Amino acid sequence: MQFSESFEGDYRIYVGAVESTRGDGYIAAMVLKRMQGGSIDAGVAFRDDSLACGYRWPSADEAMQYAMNRARELIRKRSPALAC
Repeated sequence: MQFSESFEGDYRIYVGAVESTRGDGYIAAMVLKRMQGGSIDAGVAFRDDSLACGYRWPSADEAMQYAMNRARELIRKRSPALAC
C-alpha cells in the first residue's frame, strides 16, 4: 500500500494505491477532507476506496495519479458528490 497527500483549494487530498487481492495490479483510493481556518475539519467530504469500479492499474504510481486527477476534478468542478 502506498499513499500520497496534497492540497487543492480548501481541501486536503489523500490518495492511495492498494495491492489487488488477486495480485494483479493496484486499486486507486482517495479521501477528501475540507480545510477550515487552516486546520483539517473532522468530516470527510468524499471517500472512495475503489475508484473506477475497482479497475486495477499495473503500477502504484499510475493508480495514485488517477486518484489525484479524479480528486482535483471533483474539487474544481465543485461536484455535488462532495459532502461539504
